[in-house]
Order: sequence, then C-alpha cells, then structure tokens
Amino acid sequence: MRKTLTLTLCSFILLSCATSQTASKKKTKNNTAQVKTQPSKKSNEKIKDYDKVITKEAISDEGLFDVHLVGEKYYFEIPMTYLNTDMLLVSRFSKLPSNLGGGYVNAGTKTNTRMINWERFKDKILIKEKSSSAVAADSLPINVSVKSNNYEPTLYAFDIAAFSKDSSAVVIDVTSFYGSDVKAISGLSSRLRSTYKVKNLDKSRSFINSVKSFPENIEVIQDFTYNASNPPVNTGDETISIQMNQSMILLPETPMQPRLYDDRVGWFTLSKYDYSSEELKSDRKTYLRRWKLIPKDIEAYNRGELVEPVKPIVYYLDPATPMKFRSYMKEGIELWQKAFEAAGFKNAIIAKDPPTKEEDPDFSPEDIRYSVVRYVASTTRNATGPSVSDPRSGEIIESDIIWYHNHLRSYRNRYLLETGAANPLARTLNTPDEEIGEMMKMVIAHEVGHTLGLPHNMSASYAYDVESYRDGAFTQKYGIAATIMDYARYNYIAQPGDENIRFVRQLGPYDEYAINYGYRYIDGAKSADDEKAILNGWVMEKADNPIYKFGGRGSYDPTAQTEDIGNNSIKASTYGLKNLKIVAKNLPSWTSDQTDNYEDLEELYGEMLSVWSRYIGHVVTHVGGVVEEIKNPSQGGMVYNPVSKTYQKSAIQWLHKNAFETPTWLIDKSILQNINYAGYTDRIRSLQSRHLNNVLHFERLGRLIDHNAMDANSYSALEMLRDIRSGIWSEVDSGLNVSVFRRNLQRVYLDAMANLMTKDLDPNRSRQYYNVNQSDVRALVRGELNIVKRMLTSASKTNVNTETKYHYRDGIERINLILDPK
Repeated sequence: MRKTLTLTLCSFILLSCATSQTASKKKTKNNTAQVKTQPSKKSNEKIKDYDKVITKEAISDEGLFDVHLVGEKYYFEIPMTYLNTDMLLVSRFSKLPSNLGGGYVNAGTKTNTRMINWERFKDKILIKEKSSSAVAADSLPINVSVKSNNYEPTLYAFDIAAFSKDSSAVVIDVTSFYGSDVKAISGLSSRLRSTYKVKNLDKSRSFINSVKSFPENIEVIQDFTYNASNPPVNTGDETISIQMNQSMILLPETPMQPRLYDDRVGWFTLSKYDYSSEELKSDRKTYLRRWKLIPKDIEAYNRGELVEPVKPIVYYLDPATPMKFRSYMKEGIELWQKAFEAAGFKNAIIAKDPPTKEEDPDFSPEDIRYSVVRYVASTTRNATGPSVSDPRSGEIIESDIIWYHNHLRSYRNRYLLETGAANPLARTLNTPDEEIGEMMKMVIAHEVGHTLGLPHNMSASYAYDVESYRDGAFTQKYGIAATIMDYARYNYIAQPGDENIRFVRQLGPYDEYAINYGYRYIDGAKSADDEKAILNGWVMEKADNPIYKFGGRGSYDPTAQTEDIGNNSIKASTYGLKNLKIVAKNLPSWTSDQTDNYEDLEELYGEMLSVWSRYIGHVVTHVGGVVEEIKNPSQGGMVYNPVSKTYQKSAIQWLHKNAFETPTWLIDKSILQNINYAGYTDRIRSLQSRHLNNVLHFERLGRLIDHNAMDANSYSALEMLRDIRSGIWSEVDSGLNVSVFRRNLQRVYLDAMANLMTKDLDPNRSRQYYNVNQSDVRALVRGELNIVKRMLTSASKTNVNTETKYHYRDGIERINLILDPK
C-alpha cells in the first residue's frame, strides 16, 4: 500500500513539473484533451531523439511555437496544449509584379483566410481546416451529426520528427509545407494560373525567406518563382516571382460574445446554422463583424461617463506613406473618435506613425498584429477597407486599408467637374493642398468605416431635402449625407452665388447611431439573445427618422442610389446639369489654356460625360422604381412601395428633355477637334444608348406589369412604352428633319425593342422573377412596333430631306425584320 502511494506521489510530481513548464504557454483547456495528446512510446523509427533533430547548431526563436532553423530546415515545436486549438491562417502578398490580377491586387492583399487546428493522428500532425458555419451544443446528440456532415479537409500532414525532452511538445519539419506550392496558402488562384499559363513552381528559384515567432502569432515570408508562358509583365523570361506572407495567429480561447444583426442597421456580418435551435429547422443566425471593445471602468461607463476601452483600435501608417499626406490620414482615422463617444468610449480608435527600427525592429505591414493603412504605388484610382475576423464570433482582429497612389487624381477631377461652377477653389488643376487634404481625410474615414464593420448606406443622402444643399449653415453642420458610408462625395447641387457651402462629405448622425448599435457595451448580457430587446429598442426609437435609415440592397430603389444626393433626383439632377453646363464652357480655360497641352482636357472631358451620365441615371431609376423600407411587421406598412405614377411620368418627360434630346452643349468643337480626329457622333450615341436601353429593360417592364396588376391606377408598362415612343419619334409628328444624333438614337430604340422581342433576362445579371415569353412584354412591344411602322410609312412620304427619308425607310425594314425574321 505504501509502495503504491509512493509511486502515485512520484507520478503526480512528474506530471506537475511537466505541466508547470507549459503553463506559461497556455492554460490547458481540459484534462481530456491533455491526455489525448500525450505521446505514446515510439512506434516508428522515423521519430528521433530531440537532440538529434534540434541540434546544437539550431537557431531558435521562442514564441507561439518555438521555431528552429537547422541547416536549411525549419521546425515547429508545437506544445501539446496547442493541439486542437483554434487558430487563423492568413495568406497575403508581400511583394508582387505590377498588374498581377488587375488593378485591385497589391502588396498586402489577402488571398486566403482559414481557421485551422493542429491535430495529432498516430505519428503524424495534421493541419485541419475548421468551419464554424454549422454548430450545435456539445451536450446535444445532434452535435455528432453536425460533425459527421461537416467533415473538415486536411490541408497538410507532417511526420512527427521528435518529441521535446519533457514530452510536452511535438516537433515537425515545416520546410516542405512553406517551401512548396501548397494551393491552400498560395497567392496564385486557379484563375490566375490559367490567365498567366503557369506551368509549375521553380524550386531552384524559390525559398523560405524568414520565419518569426511571437507570443500569439507566427509570420513566414516565402519567395516563390513560377514558370509561366503568359506572365503579367512580359519581358521574355516567362517568369512570375511573388513574395507571400503567411500569418498564423492564436484565436481567443473564449470567443467574443457575438451581437445579433438587424437588417435595419447596415453591418458586415457572418452567418451560421444553429442545430441546437428549438425551431423546426436549422436556425440561421447572423452576427455583426466588429472589434472587441470593453470599458476599462465598467461602473463609470454605466454611469454615462466616457471611458477608454481595455484595448483600443490602433492603425499604423505604412512606412511608404508620403510625409505630406500623413497628418490627413491620421485625422481621417481619428474622426471616428466622436462616433465612438456616442457609444460611450473615448480614445477608442488611434492613429500612429509607423514605428522606427529602434522602436520596433520587427514591424511589418504584413504582420497580422498590426492594422495598417497601406500606401500602394499603383495606377489604380481607388481605396478599399478589408478586414480579418474570427469566424466563430465575428470579432475583427486586424484590418488593412488600401490607398492607391493615383486615387486623389479622381477626386481632384470630380471636385472640378461637380463643384467648379459654384466653388472657385475647384476651378484649377492645382487644387489647394488644404482642399486635397480634406478629400483624403474623408476617403480614409470612409474606408475606416468599412473596417469597423459598416457597409455602404446609399439611402443616407436621401434624408436631406435638395434645397438644403444650397444652405451654407445646413451643409456646414450636416454635410451632404447622413453618413460618410454613402457614395455622396460632393455637393453638386449648390449654385453659383450660394455662400458658405460645404462641398466635401463628412461623418454624419447615422455614423454615431450605427457605431452605438454595434459597439455600446451592454453590461449583464450573457448571450447574444440577452441583448435582442435592447437592440430592437434602439432601432425602434429612430425608425421613423429618415436620417437613420439603412438602404441600398437593390438597384430598383431610387432612394438608395450611388453618387446621388438629395430627396428628389429630378430637382437634384437639374441643378447638377445646370452647373455642368457652366463647367463645360470653362473646361479649356481651366485646363489646356493653363498647361499648354490637351492631355488634361481630354481626361476631364471624358469624365464630364460620365458625370452627365450619372445625373441622367439617377432619374432613370425612378421608372419602374420600388422604394424599400426595411421594417419589422410590428411597425406596420409595406416593405416595398412603387414610385408614384406622377413621379414616373415626370421622370420620362425629364429624360426626353435632358437625355434624349441631343445635348448640344456637350458637342463643343473647341474641345472635340483638339482631343480626337473622329467619333464625335458615336460618343453621344453611346451615352444616350445606355440610358434608353436601361429604360427599355426586361426587369423594368416586369416590375411595371407587376405593379399594375396590384394597382390598376399605377404607371403601366403600356403607358411607359407609349410615353417613350412619343418622345423618341417626335419628329415624325412635327414633320421636321431628323439630325444624325437623333437618327442614331432612334436606331437604338429599334434595337432595344428587337431585344425585347427576341431575347430574355440574362441569368447571370438578373433575378428570374418572371417568364418573359409568356408575359405581356412581347405583345406590348409588337403593338408599339406596328404603330411606329405606320408612323414611318406615312412620314416617309412627306417633304423631309433625303437623309431623313432614307432613315424612315430603313426603320420600316428593320421593324419588318423584327416582326417577321423570315
């Protein structure tokens, strides 16, 4: 008995010693997991003694896993306590050739994000990709079925090379994993491999650059060279070289408490199916993607005091950022501090310059520990705000904002075109630094909003009355949209003579509302369901105020359009076109007269046509438009409401006057004949064609047919087709000659009607919500074409010029071919 006790005590002491040596790494999750991962006696001669694998020559780096470099081989020493533990594996480009993947792939671009576990199977260690999209409580029988029907793939299998001396860790050789072309972590997708005709990885020109281990993450840099017969930069060497960064980070042992999504408040989300639900189905639950913010002093926070978070959101600037832009970028990031104050936090988001080598020798923009505003040397004109989140809870753990070098040129151009009539500061190619800085600050703020979890909210500018944009006091206080997350960049409504106008967007009241919804700490809530009533209360409190509306999910909603401002598109676009005509007259004097070349004039003229097209498009959307009001049944009223008949008819008449009548003010000889030798008439045809085809579209007709079936007094498809016909063919009734621009447009009409007669909804671009061939569409189009044919037959006999007469006869033949292809 005493002997047994002694042996037991000795075993206990040995176990305690082994445990204490790994305690600093991580707490053991449970005893069962610990027992399962303990090594058995060697059953394979491949497993060697530790000293024979990790020799005295090893260069070691302690961290999440101890990393050892022995000769040219890299080894991971994985503590047993980290087996079956959730981690995130993030792959991204560190360096790449120009134009790889098009304009939106750059240094810092993520190519893969996977949740993984390191698992032991016999004498191997596996990397298993884990999924959290289907879940069930461990205590329930259905959990067995969830696991069986969601079996995770094995990304890689490693032979166990050795065990640590105290058997608390397992050693594996990771050289082949990080040194080979493993598709799971590769930067070259199947599409890119096909595009560039990639043959294979050239191992003689590929290597592991470095492996660094930190307390919660491991960073690996790989240099890969591929043989490719069609590389993006073709210098004759048939080669693609890229540098990849692989980040592996330990996820929190206890996932952040998720917050339920409400589609009345815009948010980036993740969804999962909960099979623990008492519903008679798998219960789909959707949660917000957000940073984890907890007040340092919860009692003070609950008293309504502003409190700093335990861990603030910190953004670093890229070391490549030009010095003259750094202050604007930091200001743009920290503009969100005011929004977080609405959620009870102060200093919740902080911007920092990149650390020096002395301050942080390990700093790297690719390191997953750092959120960075990346400054990319690229001709792309854009900025983006991606992030990385914990797939179990939605907790954002890192994000990289991408700023492309040429982006400010787009903002300068649009500033000149959209505000130049009323804004003297915009009438130059050399926009003042202060104005450029303000634009940059707001673009960064917009992208930061994305990284905080906020998607675009295209309804926000509709909250403001059109005439308010001409009020200096209003625009200075409220900006030009209720949120920075709308695509409402400039105030194009303000007219010459309006005073103290703000022309550039800014954060608005919706931003504070949304941040409060996503980030206010709710003390005492033990689960996402515990918060539901409180969250609903916040939404209901603001439900009737358009400032707090979220929208923009469908192209059918005219109140949620991109690049528009104001609550009446006809009035707003009328003001916009009035300003654009002033700009058009002055464009040469603001550009080529100053530079003594036509490069900028050509660029800005092309962009001016795009501005014109946007203003026209905002009105087109009202025809067959449906206003979406996201609401719960308890709020009453309909979710989807067609635009009124009166407004739709007004929109068609406005389009005839401003889009389909030839915009002669855009046909300026002093511009066109200095930037191109031909193509003048077709450029106008192309602009008008886009919008006429958009009006005469299957989906628009289908919605009008639906609306008229529900309400006989609504604007019908027949009325719309008649209104379009009377305007497009107005010269027929008046007996006037038809200009070349109008002849082109009338042929566009005939081609559009031919499509309606012979084609169908594009399954790749449209929702197939009705059968065109068995609907009224063909009958209505056939009837309209027969009327046009009779009109042209009669008009071709009148006293019009030869071009018009030939045009009418050609139109008759085209209609005959449409109605009778034989």
